Amino acid sequence: MLIQIQERDGALQSARDQLEQRVDERTFQLATANKELESFSYSVSHDLRAPLRTIDGFSHALLEDCADGLDEAGRTHLNRIRAATQRMGLLIDDLLNLSRLSRTDMHRQSLDISTLASSIASDLRKAQPGRQIELRIEEGLKATADPGLLRVVLENLLSNAWKFTSKRASARIEFGMTPSNGTPAFFVRDDGAGFDPAYADRLFGAFQRLHAMTEFAGTGVGLATVQRIIHRHGGRIWAESAVDRGATFYFTLSEMVAQGAQQ
Repeated sequence: MLIQIQERDGALQSARDQLEQRVDERTFQLATANKELESFSYSVSHDLRAPLRTIDGFSHALLEDCADGLDEAGRTHLNRIRAATQRMGLLIDDLLNLSRLSRTDMHRQSLDISTLASSIASDLRKAQPGRQIELRIEEGLKATADPGLLRVVLENLLSNAWKFTSKRASARIEFGMTPSNGTPAFFVRDDGAGFDPAYADRLFGAFQRLHAMTEFAGTGVGLATVQRIIHRHGGRIWAESAVDRGATFYFTLSEMVAQGAQQ
């Protein structure tokens, strides 16, 4: 019996040692991968921006210094070059922000999410005071989340709603909460352009767009960023829509405390 116990203890110790070794190896691999990602981000941020600034700068100089020698077609071509380089700069910024989300420390705290949504909506209205938009924000909603990351979520969703209703003379945007399979879910709803639900699985992929740039501007990274933040909070995000019938984006958060009209 003693020999059997000793053999069992020896086997358990060996298993623990192997497990610790595997954990150490995986930790080292993860640290190496993060270091490589940081190096890549640095390269993107510095090495790729330099030629873009050069192209944009010389294009601008041509437009200013050689305007008399350019016809309308020449000026149009240069403006298109500048627009393309500036768009590439925005893509780089969005790509870097997306990569940082996986490494940003989270600090959860209780938030008045209604107040946060109202602040963002107010900024959007100030930026375009001429828009005829009915904004409905349910009061008293609270959540336990990282305040900075949750602001990014709401800024993206409300800005999208603002953008995709821009072709309507008057529009309606709503923020609120509703039950979903027994779990409270926040939502942002609009009555704008909407999208074909057959392509809903593409919504949250980086650089995926369901509308042409000529219709609505954007880099196609915003919803990928939102999804990554929601997943880091242990929640999920999904959307419902139809073409020309608006869209509703729902998201849940773990450890969420909801109060207000739903009580």
